[in-house]
Amino acid sequence: MTSSVALQPEPAPVAACTVSRDVQAFDLLIEDMETELGESWGDLSFEDAIAFLEQPDSEALEFFAVAMNAQDEGELALIGELIALSKDRGVKVILIAEDVSPSVLHQLLKTGANDFLPYPLPEGALHEAIVRIRTPEPEVAAPANGANGLAARAGGSHDGAIFATHGLAGGVGATTFAVNLAWELATKEKKDGPRVCLLDLDFQTGSVSTYLDLPRRDVVYELLSDTSAMDADNFLQAMQTFNDRLHVLTAPADMLPLDIVGPEDIATLLDIARANFDVVIVDMPKTLVAWTETVLSHANVYFAVLELDMRSAQNALRFMRLLKGEDLPYEKLRFALNRAPRFTDLQGKARVKRMAESLDIDIELMLPDGQKQVAQACDHGLPLSENAGKNPLRKEIAKLAASLHELVGSEIEGG
Repeated sequence: MTSSVALQPEPAPVAACTVSRDVQAFDLLIEDMETELGESWGDLSFEDAIAFLEQPDSEALEFFAVAMNAQDEGELALIGELIALSKDRGVKVILIAEDVSPSVLHQLLKTGANDFLPYPLPEGALHEAIVRIRTPEPEVAAPANGANGLAARAGGSHDGAIFATHGLAGGVGATTFAVNLAWELATKEKKDGPRVCLLDLDFQTGSVSTYLDLPRRDVVYELLSDTSAMDADNFLQAMQTFNDRLHVLTAPADMLPLDIVGPEDIATLLDIARANFDVVIVDMPKTLVAWTETVLSHANVYFAVLELDMRSAQNALRFMRLLKGEDLPYEKLRFALNRAPRFTDLQGKARVKRMAESLDIDIELMLPDGQKQVAQACDHGLPLSENAGKNPLRKEIAKLAASLHELVGSEIEGG
């Protein structure tokens, strides 16, 4: 008599786990995990995941997919502890969030989460995130000759000029000015022209993406949330190109608090941008924030855009008082008057003169009223040169771009 014993294969080691309060609330995540990992994944609560990291079985663990929604914001400390412990154990963390506030996401990404995905999951998003965390990070060579680490991370050979634009009141046309100035600089030469990028730092109401018909991408938020890991590669990957000539970092997809980044974060962003481009145009929010001083200090020229009205005059006066009171480099300011009076409008020109004298400023740049063609170009997502090449506003911006281009070009040749 013989007997046979059914041989049960050993279960495959758990390569990943979802971590959530209730995984059934994330049914799309379950489907994607099964597609990507078959049966080699499990599900844990937040508390069990922390305990599991202490077990020998966790040695084969590759990543946690931490899923949370607004109800889990009360467990922020626990989730943060899990992410920090995972980082110490070499376990990657993909954060999957639904209706979670930007400040909470920012804090968790700062704690050490490796990637972020919105829920419901876009098609293929989990697969792409897994590929990203499995791709080994490139080794960064030690800085040579005492160079600092930031220069190594910047990964570029340029030393770009920075031109910032700041609207002193709503609707004065600062973003229109920034977009068209960037495009004129990028297209001044048919080939071998300066590399130009445009950064939209108005995280709440930034319109650069609208004016150039570019999508707002979640990767911008990821970039801003963890500037300590920012380098030339992920900076350039977060950007988009307009007509293959202009590189653009749009505002994030969601409205974010302006203090989601600090002065050090913005300094890192500007240094990497300057190392990879010849010209960096920065479109600033109208609100003064902690990092306004950072941009002002880094900028070669800081364009303050205003109109011929009382609100602009009052804001310009208060702005100058602030800069002088804090001993900031107010001499970098160049005032640009948008919708300036026409050459034949003598009364309007007299008002401009009185305004400049009363504010004790020089209004160096007169931008004519482009009228309806400006709004039409913005609505169509095109620079003025592509939609209304003979527009007077476009011609004036082109003149400014030509002078800046000449300046930048001479510095490139000299450097």
